[in-house]
Amino acid sequence: MASLSRELARWIEALRYEDLPPAVVDRAKGVTLHCLASVLVGSQTAAGRQAVRLIAEEESGVERGATILVDGAKVTKGGAAFANSEMGFAGGKWDTFRMLTHPGTSIIPSALVAAEVCAASGKDFITGVVAGYEVSERMSADFIPTMMARGFHPGPVFGLFGAAIAAAKIMGMNAEQINSTIALCASLAGGNPEAARSGGKALREGAAVRNAMLAVALAQAGHAGGDTVLEGDAGFYHAFAGSNTGRLTYSFEGLTKASIPAIAQNLGEDWIFLETLYRIYSISGYNIAHIDVTAALCEEHDIRHQDVARVEAVVNWLETQYPSPSFPARREDARPPQPGMTPYFTAYAIVHRGFPVTQSWSMSGGPPAVSDLAPEVLDLMQRTTLIPSHTMTLFGPRITIYMKDGKVHTKQGTGREFIWNFDEEARRIRGVIPLLPIAEKQFEEVIATCGNLECEARADKLVGLTLSPRA
Repeated sequence: MASLSRELARWIEALRYEDLPPAVVDRAKGVTLHCLASVLVGSQTAAGRQAVRLIAEEESGVERGATILVDGAKVTKGGAAFANSEMGFAGGKWDTFRMLTHPGTSIIPSALVAAEVCAASGKDFITGVVAGYEVSERMSADFIPTMMARGFHPGPVFGLFGAAIAAAKIMGMNAEQINSTIALCASLAGGNPEAARSGGKALREGAAVRNAMLAVALAQAGHAGGDTVLEGDAGFYHAFAGSNTGRLTYSFEGLTKASIPAIAQNLGEDWIFLETLYRIYSISGYNIAHIDVTAALCEEHDIRHQDVARVEAVVNWLETQYPSPSFPARREDARPPQPGMTPYFTAYAIVHRGFPVTQSWSMSGGPPAVSDLAPEVLDLMQRTTLIPSHTMTLFGPRITIYMKDGKVHTKQGTGREFIWNFDEEARRIRGVIPLLPIAEKQFEEVIATCGNLECEARADKLVGLTLSPRA
């Protein structure tokens, strides 16, 4: 039997745009728009500017490379991928796959670099993006909580694979080179959550995408990666997940074992990429459904916060102990609740029936001062209780509102509230326009280009559309 990396590599090489279902193409366009919006927002932040300045100063004078988005500086391919990823992360508008990974912050920057350096078409860009998402999400799906429990952040670890695969596909590499790229990623993968737990800042997808470009370059140069680097006795899953037999420490669905060979089953038939959702609010991903599910419940029953006695929210237990039950930095179910915890956002949704797309409570943005927060939200937050459950679906809280007149209203989330098509993504992401360094008309052109990307002769048209007037 072929090794796992070779099975994946053969599928990636053979994948064609014509093989992609319309829903998959639509999602590729949507995640591209989402990431570009985040890059534009992130370019205005201190973290985003710092990343651009670091690379631009370190790599000034590069003639043949790739472009830093928004800024326009020409740097190395790895440098551009790093800076663009860091801006995307700083912008807070990430996509999310199973809570702890944000594939777009690595895959889209690498895909744009690859498209620029090889003048790839829109169809080729979409195909590469799909390959990167589908393979990296299959590799990560069952192992995310277990990997985090071992001290490896699955976001940058699997983001490296997705970024490298997307770039390799767009650059036209063959199956042998793609196999080596995947194998090299196993040696270059990393990401540790302790810095963020102890007052520091974790090195995340930016470093992963830079290493992804290194893996691609090494494979192009003829570096052989090996055959069983993923599933071998001393391979990737043994090292990062603690077992090459699929043994799990934690699981969102209560599983104790996963199948590593199943990662490559039904490729091109079952699309796990379609589970990717949009974190439209710049808050912890597991809190986004608390906004929309609670707001919808209030709309359905015309609930006013003045009439609410108390609130209960039943959630997947892993959402209450971030980033892992093995070393929780935040206990969302702790009492008394504080601003920025899950009960705060549930209460906020009852009071305001929504949440501003322009407001950031993300790790990169930080919260507003408590003195600026609405007192009615802070009051209702204290009467909101979080109940962890081992059977509740991920990102699908069950919200129950107890009224002062004795009535009780309940709504169950599905976990799919933030999975939508391109048109809905375009509608909702327009909320960031006040934060952008480019004119609204220019951003509308970004949206239109993403929406018709399969018609573009060159996908790197998107790079030029991000450039600010000062670039």
